[in-house]
Amino acid sequence: MQVHIIYLGHNLRRDPFLTTKSHIKLLSRVFDEEHKARDALVYSYKYGFSGFAALLNSTQATTLAEMEGVISVFRSKMLKLHTTRSWDFMGLTLDYSAHSIPMQLKYGDDVIVAIFDTGVWPESESFREESNLGPIPKSWRGKCVKADTFDPATACNRKLIGARFYLAGFELDYGPLNATGFDAEFRSPRDRLGHGTHTASTAVGSIASGVNFYGLGSGNARGGAPRARLAVYKICWFKDLEGRCSEADIMAAFDDALNDGVHVISASLGSSPPLMPFFSMSTDIGSFHAMQMGVTVVFSAGNEGPDTSLVQNVSPWGMCVGASTIDRGFPTKITLGNNVSFVGQSFNIKEMKMDFVDSTSLFDGGLCSFGKWNKSNSATNKIVLCFSTVGQVSSTAAAYAVLQANGSALIFAEPFTKQNLQDDFLPTIHVDLYQATQMLYYIRSTRNSTVHISPSKTEIGHVPAPKVAYFSSRGPSSATPNILKPDIIAPGENILAAWSPKSSPTLLPFDDRSVDWNFDSGTSMSCPHVSGIVALIKSAHPDWSPAAIKSALMTTAYMSDTSSETILAGGTLKPVDPFDIGAGHINPLKAMDPGLVYDIEARDHVLFLCSIGYSKEQINRMVVPSSGLDISCTGNHSDTDLNYPAITISDLRWTTTVKRTLTNVGHGHALYYPIITSPQGVHTWVWPNRLVFKYYKEKLSYFLTVAPAKQSTSRYDFGEIVWSDGYHHVRIPLIVRVNNEKNGDFDCGGDESRSSA
Repeated sequence: MQVHIIYLGHNLRRDPFLTTKSHIKLLSRVFDEEHKARDALVYSYKYGFSGFAALLNSTQATTLAEMEGVISVFRSKMLKLHTTRSWDFMGLTLDYSAHSIPMQLKYGDDVIVAIFDTGVWPESESFREESNLGPIPKSWRGKCVKADTFDPATACNRKLIGARFYLAGFELDYGPLNATGFDAEFRSPRDRLGHGTHTASTAVGSIASGVNFYGLGSGNARGGAPRARLAVYKICWFKDLEGRCSEADIMAAFDDALNDGVHVISASLGSSPPLMPFFSMSTDIGSFHAMQMGVTVVFSAGNEGPDTSLVQNVSPWGMCVGASTIDRGFPTKITLGNNVSFVGQSFNIKEMKMDFVDSTSLFDGGLCSFGKWNKSNSATNKIVLCFSTVGQVSSTAAAYAVLQANGSALIFAEPFTKQNLQDDFLPTIHVDLYQATQMLYYIRSTRNSTVHISPSKTEIGHVPAPKVAYFSSRGPSSATPNILKPDIIAPGENILAAWSPKSSPTLLPFDDRSVDWNFDSGTSMSCPHVSGIVALIKSAHPDWSPAAIKSALMTTAYMSDTSSETILAGGTLKPVDPFDIGAGHINPLKAMDPGLVYDIEARDHVLFLCSIGYSKEQINRMVVPSSGLDISCTGNHSDTDLNYPAITISDLRWTTTVKRTLTNVGHGHALYYPIITSPQGVHTWVWPNRLVFKYYKEKLSYFLTVAPAKQSTSRYDFGEIVWSDGYHHVRIPLIVRVNNEKNGDFDCGGDESRSSA
């Protein structure tokens, strides 16, 4: 018998006596008599959260862990486990111990979040209507449409208040929607793929207990804004094992959503470079008009990292989100036949002890790839060691190759900077190259090599986090390099959220498993994290513009991990720079009270459009007219002048001055002083040297002068500007590329900055 902790989530201010009584009742389910359960009870946690500690054997602990309502069971000294651990990692807990309503439950019920994705599985616990949820906001003008296996009478409620679908553009490109076979789709808002259900659950999912993926990540799931309303716009359809989205359908969804009265739009989609001009892309057009109507649009940055300049969705009026890791891992013990042990990472749920072989005995050239199996040997009842460096294969490709050879499991070696867990159907344990090399030496030095693999565990807080996920697309923008992208990063690796039971965890035709919750990774997952936080901020500050909300998120973001070191850029061993992380990692609690914001008004957008080559006539047709708005392009304008919460000068040849304007959203009277960290080889001055705000919403400007102090070309250097009143620290990145060297000589010619048309 050992002391185990059973964690049940928040307590919702229930009566302490009743809470303890419920603990004993639950504990009694693993004892034959109630008095034995009372004797086994060590502590009852009944004030700040709900849970208990008890003396249990392993069988009792396992039984409790499988019960509905139990978030996690772990031996004493272990940390609390939470599905959608990302929210707790970012400080958004459901803990009532501070005697105040948690932020996620205090805000959001008056905000409608639109998800542009593959639809929704309405029966998921994430979309249930909680009893204390108020009436649908009166501003809502949308609807739930009745269609294939989707009946609004049962599918929609006060949580899921809208559902539409769009496929005319898709069918024009691909022909009629497939209604039969493995890749059959629902001609309705119902989700076939699972991706849309996952992103919607992450953004605004209701609180769901007893959530796990085959016992891993067990806990309490919720979205960023669990009280916000959900409107689903199905624009992406299952095709060739992925979601395909027609721009014609995307535009139609934007058109409807803005008319329906949504407040936030979350769109985890994009297009790889080369990037089209802003107003030649459906997403840029839709988000521009959304911004003008006060609707914040959040996009994913793309999954093409760690190479530079592959970031997508780079318009200054949209929010572009990269992906980060959290402090949760799934360690899996590997013990060789010589009793040497290693720890990998996996979603493995089975204990296995089998023969251990390396790929050269099964595949031509040792390349673990389809078509390379030599068929002279079988992998039956064997675990296979494969290297990603042999033929540059992915873990997925290697797993399918080993499966083809009838193998039982895969140990996959790759650089530790690139490891990313996923369910590959075949049990796959990820190890680094050093570990795998030692395993290879063992296999080749032993006639009958064996390996014992233990089931994976869930651990919290054992690795520094966050770091930028290696796949997260990086800047600078290939369209407008003077506008920093991505804007920010948020959790996007191994996120557990709701899933369509029609879709297996891998989407593969031979995978007949059905799950309600699934792990997924990508900037598709980080995007709805930010969308949920935007909903909370919008609810708390309904008069803030999309630019003000973006500024609040960017200026309060942080750059250090849980070990107080600079966050690492995944895929490398270097500390992050703004092209990896934008302004930093999102900090939702700080963003609620940023002190100052860099707001952007209509005239600012007019001048930006002028700077990238749009004419007065074009701008007149794009910008919503308002009293006193000047849409002229008279004079010289640079995209560096946009009042963005970052300053990027991608072509600094001589002394340059840029202007920024700050709006006071804190206390009426405030005094701010600047703290400047200059990029290497650059002199900087700021004027004035203090900002004195006398009232709420007052606007004051400052000027930053930047001068090259070295001869250089094509090298970016990084600094920052912080305005502080002693409590608020309003920080923005300062990014400069000195470009004054030509053929070894100092170059005094050229333009002050470059811009894209």
